[in-house]
Amino acid sequence: MSTFMANAQNTTQQWFVIDATDQVVGRLAVVIANLLRGKHKPTYTPHADTGDFVIIVNADKVKFTGNKWEDKNYQTYSHYAGGQKIIPAKEMLRRKPEEILRLAVKRMIPKGPLGYKQITKLKLFAGPSHDHQAQQPVEFKVQTN
Repeated sequence: MSTFMANAQNTTQQWFVIDATDQVVGRLAVVIANLLRGKHKPTYTPHADTGDFVIIVNADKVKFTGNKWEDKNYQTYSHYAGGQKIIPAKEMLRRKPEEILRLAVKRMIPKGPLGYKQITKLKLFAGPSHDHQAQQPVEFKVQTN
């Protein structure tokens, strides 16, 4: 008897499409992070990339709960004097709507080489169309509570 350990050679990766219309950012990000890491599969292995590719369409139609559109800020820092930028959530939605979901998912994936590889499997699109028709993605329904 031996223990099965998943690795890149014996793992198949699927492509999923998720429609982000009227989805709460945090709840959707949890589902996406679990798909990217492969935690939905029985062959999940923490030290191997067993996750799937995820395509998000309509990323500009996500929603926040509470008063986060007014209160939430995104901060970046260039490590130079005066290099701190603080962008409100409404402004981020106007400028780069995909970045709201990308940052939420990125913070839910472990840091390090494996996590950096897993986040590259996330493809975000602000509108209803995407460039990955050739991969024959399967629609993934997110349960809304």
